[in-house]
Amino acid sequence: MTTLGGWMNKTLVGWGVDPKFANTFDETIIAILIIAIAVGLDYLFQAIFVGGMKHYTNRSPHRWNTLLMKRKVVPHLIHTLPGILIYFLLPHTFVHGIELLGLAQKVCAVYIVAALAFALNGLLLVFLDFHNQKDNSKNHPMKGFVQVLQVLLFFVAAIIAISILIDKSPATLFAGLGASAAVLMLVFKDSILGFVAGVQLSANEMLRIGDWIALPNGSANGIVKEITLNTVKIQNWDNTISTIPPYTLVSGSFQNWRGMQESGGRRVDKNIYLDMTTLKFCTPEMLDTIRKEVPLMADYQPAEGEVPTNAQLYRIYIERYLCSLPVVNQDLDLIISQKEMTTYGVPIQVYFFSRNKVWKEYERIQSDIFDHLLVMVQKFDLKLYQYSD
Repeated sequence: MTTLGGWMNKTLVGWGVDPKFANTFDETIIAILIIAIAVGLDYLFQAIFVGGMKHYTNRSPHRWNTLLMKRKVVPHLIHTLPGILIYFLLPHTFVHGIELLGLAQKVCAVYIVAALAFALNGLLLVFLDFHNQKDNSKNHPMKGFVQVLQVLLFFVAAIIAISILIDKSPATLFAGLGASAAVLMLVFKDSILGFVAGVQLSANEMLRIGDWIALPNGSANGIVKEITLNTVKIQNWDNTISTIPPYTLVSGSFQNWRGMQESGGRRVDKNIYLDMTTLKFCTPEMLDTIRKEVPLMADYQPAEGEVPTNAQLYRIYIERYLCSLPVVNQDLDLIISQKEMTTYGVPIQVYFFSRNKVWKEYERIQSDIFDHLLVMVQKFDLKLYQYSD
């Protein structure tokens, strides 16, 4: 079959053009024509197929076709069609220089491999989008795994492209890479460690998107916003963003507040320090006064033969007061105890759980409760310890 290049070359030589110049001229024209045809075919196929897909998506917007268009899977697949056509047209266009024909076909093949790689990458992102739209996606974040597959995809695509350009089998290149596995492990150390840590974090449900976590060194204390192959992004309470390598969380320790958020309450654990010199046994007159002035103690009767102290009555009052509050979860621990004396007085530990776990409301509730308890100290003829020079 007479090629287009051969016909053009013969025509130019027939017009008296020098054969060397004719060879260069016709191959340049052919190269320009090929590029123009490739671009024109690409626009044509994009208009037909991608335009039709957009029209269908607008008329019948389903999750799958919307995501395929969003991640540009169809456009990347369409890019391969002009490349395939041009690849098979190339032998019928060049007449001189088998090496130039071979180079052009290699470049075309690399273009096809790249377009397919981007299309497959789009499919991986579509899979990730499908997963993220599920209700339990926060429990099993997949972004890190998809990133690993993306790295492998483009790595394999690069090996295939290089094997095409140097005219070697991909298997030969992979075999050669096996000998340099140690170097690759060093280069991709963070990615490998991040992948392994991501598997551990996900499999053991140690971390989810939306968890409140705190690191002991204070570098992060906030909500997990994103879990990727190499980083865990945490939005701190001051609205700054901390990025932590996943393997740091696995190899070290961190505090996850998810258990508190999923439980029936948030813990309050504070001490009230009493002046030791104000502790004393209650007289019958003191008991009568307390019963009259403190409604929650109106029915209090000491055990037979018992002479209670004012600190003991105060502890009983604290427990009764907390049990009367709807915001205190009675199903969880509620402990009022006297701790070992210190140089700062006698500490009374107040330990309970607030039903409301929202930070702002939690702080307001415990502040209101302790304001009340601090004021009520004087009703029991006690004083708070306050340091003075």
